[in-house]
Amino acid sequence: MKYLVISDIHGSAESLEKALDCFGKQADYLLLCGDYLNHGPRNPLPEGWNPKQVASVLNKNKERIICVRGNCDAEVDEMVLEFPCLAAYTTVFDSNRRIFVHHGHLYNREKLENWLPKGTLIVSGHTHVTVLEESNGFYYFNPGSISLPKCDDGKTCGLIDVSSDGKIKVGLYTIKGKLLRSLDF
Repeated sequence: MKYLVISDIHGSAESLEKALDCFGKQADYLLLCGDYLNHGPRNPLPEGWNPKQVASVLNKNKERIICVRGNCDAEVDEMVLEFPCLAAYTTVFDSNRRIFVHHGHLYNREKLENWLPKGTLIVSGHTHVTVLEESNGFYYFNPGSISLPKCDDGKTCGLIDVSSDGKIKVGLYTIKGKLLRSLDF
C-alpha cells in the first residue's frame, strides 16, 4: 500500500496540483496532515493561493483521503470539503504496522512515546520543516510543507510504501519528484 503524504497546503492549489501530478497516480491513499485552505495569520499568501481550487482538487480525491485537522483548519472548512477533516489524530494499521498521524501542534514526542508502542511511524506536519528519523524506537516523519517551506529542502511531500510483509519505506521528495532522503525499516 502506498500513501502520498502532504502537509500544510495553506490554500496553494498550484503546489497541490504539482504534488498530485507527480505522485497522485502512484498512491493508493492521500495522507493529509492538516492546514488545507487557510494560510494562517503568521504566514504570507502562498504562490497559487486559491482555497476554492484546493477544495475542488481534494474533493475529487475524497475516497482516497485520510486526514487530520491542522491549527489553521476550522469547522467552516467542512462547508466546502466533502470529507471529514477535523479529527485531532488518526491511526492507520497496514500489514501489522501502525502509522499514527497528527498535525503536530497538540502532541509532543514525550506524550506520543508514552501513548504508542515502539515501532510506530509517527507522521506530522505543522512546523513546515522536514524530519525523517528513528528515535527511541519510533520513526518520525514530517514531510514539510508543499506551499510555505521553512527549511532548505523547499516544497516537499512524501511517500510511505508498506509492503505485504510489513516493511516500510518512507521517502521525502520535492513536489516535482526529486528524492531527497529515505528511511527503510
